[in-house]
Amino acid sequence: MRMGTEDPPETAERTLWGGPVSEERPSWDGSMSEERPSWGGPVSEERPSWGGPVSEERPSWGGPVSDERASWDGSLSEERPSWDGHVTEEPPSWGGPVADERLLWGEPVSADQLAAAERGYARCGPAERLLWERLSVFEGAFGRDAVHEVCASWTLPPRTILAVLDRLVPLALLPVDDLFAGEDDVPRYWMPHPMRAVGARRLTERGDRPDLVLRHRRWCVKLARRAADWWQSGRQLDARDLALRELPDLAAAMDPTTAPHAREDEAGAAVEIAVSLWFLWVVCGRVAEGRTRLRHALSLLGGEPTARALWLAAFLELESGRPEEADPLLVRAWAAAVRDGDDGALGLLAHLRGSTALYQGRTRAAAEEFREALALMGEYPEFGPTRHASWAGIALALCRTDPEAAQEALDQADLDRESRWSWVGRDMYAEAWSYVARAELAAWDGDLERAAEHARWALREHLRMGSAAGAAGAAELLAQIRVSAGRRDAAAHLLGAVDLLRSSVFDTTYRPAEFCLVTRARSERALRLLLGGRELRYAYEEGARRGLFTLAAEA
Repeated sequence: MRMGTEDPPETAERTLWGGPVSEERPSWDGSMSEERPSWGGPVSEERPSWGGPVSEERPSWGGPVSDERASWDGSLSEERPSWDGHVTEEPPSWGGPVADERLLWGEPVSADQLAAAERGYARCGPAERLLWERLSVFEGAFGRDAVHEVCASWTLPPRTILAVLDRLVPLALLPVDDLFAGEDDVPRYWMPHPMRAVGARRLTERGDRPDLVLRHRRWCVKLARRAADWWQSGRQLDARDLALRELPDLAAAMDPTTAPHAREDEAGAAVEIAVSLWFLWVVCGRVAEGRTRLRHALSLLGGEPTARALWLAAFLELESGRPEEADPLLVRAWAAAVRDGDDGALGLLAHLRGSTALYQGRTRAAAEEFREALALMGEYPEFGPTRHASWAGIALALCRTDPEAAQEALDQADLDRESRWSWVGRDMYAEAWSYVARAELAAWDGDLERAAEHARWALREHLRMGSAAGAAGAAELLAQIRVSAGRRDAAAHLLGAVDLLRSSVFDTTYRPAEFCLVTRARSERALRLLLGGRELRYAYEEGARRGLFTLAAEA
């Protein structure tokens, strides 16, 4: 199934309804406390601080460590094939595998399936067997370029490996169609679990697994960099779809504990992958997952983290609703940027300070920080939020107190973007927030119809990207506009859907930004005057039942 750039509902819903985040909180002093992930992930008895020590840790959200391994569908299983390809038996339970089944990467596989895979392996020639074994290192689907880069060697020369792959496809692989719009139409494959188990065992027996795992990790680093480059160049939906499609392999590479060498040696690559995918965590609604994976990698890092890694750690704390825990990380990130001479990181930190001030309702301070970020950013930032994002931040900070200055910031953003159009594409995330500011300004002028159209457009774009915080803020603003226009039921439906969204994505301690709290309070005061308690409760429940995706199409 192909995912189009104009309407990716499956992707958007997957990134948005990721489940509530945990109630864990990393401590600045490195102390540990119990954590209880609320989405069904494994429990950790100790929780490291950012970059702090770790003892027996199991990351939330499918990060495979020591005796856990993420399956192809993202689920976790305590039974996993070891690196030598052997599979541990699990006693059958109610609803579990029968006696002759084993769990492979979380999926039950029968003895007959394994025997059939062995027979297929036996029918292969030496070159096909060697490639079969090497392909077992891939966690998910893969293309021909990945096979060429990870599996080619002097025993499987690059000039012949694709011909060997073509002969192997009918014996051990399944073709998949997971291409997205904008990607070249090239074949992609997936190795079923029985075939992968046979290959993994033979690869270990041959002694080639450590080298193949490291080559796979280096390929994942390049893959994450490519996604980050696409994001910066304006191919944001493509970058998101690429990262989500390759996430099974990227997740394995982000876990240093599965490396064949010392964890400290591979922690740097794991951190680099997590930092390159910053947009997936911050923008596309996977804050909890990114926070867990980055914390895990930083806890195993031997030296001091880079400024960009600490910047992302602070950003994820802010997006989790914990600005007080982002402040110490900002201090460490600034010191690391000065130490390493990373001028680009200084612009990132100024932008994050502006976002923190805006979250806390310090609008004048936020505008000043965003202006400083613009001064520190290069003409074409090669990493992190764009210049358009800083202009949008200024407009959001001033739209309720200084509408003229906010409009000027939006005009400057348009001029700034047009002057760079030939170099970079549209920043969809920044533009969605710009339309939130435009809706505020239109409402200030009394043009409720135009304000509603701007807020509705912002809601759709945030849903399209998978941003839970952005979608909730835009929906609450649209609800306020609907109340002002006399459409009380429509407003209550939107607020009910927002409540469901926040309870699904964030934990009970999450506090929205001050900007959103003010909007919500205005709408609820007006609705309580217009609707009775039972009628209002019913309207909220109806909105939660229909959901924001439906309401955004109807509002």
